[in-house]
Amino acid sequence: MPRRCELTGTKVMFGNNVSHSNRKSSRTFAPNLQSVSLPSEGLRRTVRLRVTTRALRTVQKVGGLDAYLLGTADVKLPPEALTLKRRLRKAMTRASQQVAAGD
Repeated sequence: MPRRCELTGTKVMFGNNVSHSNRKSSRTFAPNLQSVSLPSEGLRRTVRLRVTTRALRTVQKVGGLDAYLLGTADVKLPPEALTLKRRLRKAMTRASQQVAAGD
């Protein structure tokens, strides 16, 4: 399983530790990934994702998973989030068509 956020695409970064004598040694900066279950009102179920804590705070700030996915441009989303966004749009159009047919 890759160390990558499924909502933002944040992945491991590389850099250097620099000592006081200016010696450089390689190091990695791993993202703070958490496994969470986020409720989706459009899909009518909870979705399990591995996301960074920063992405989780953003999702809570904008008002939930559905609002985050629909409000974020496709270019900024990784492939996993794009498939989730497509499924969400499809479910929402189906629900709106059922409401229109019921009236």
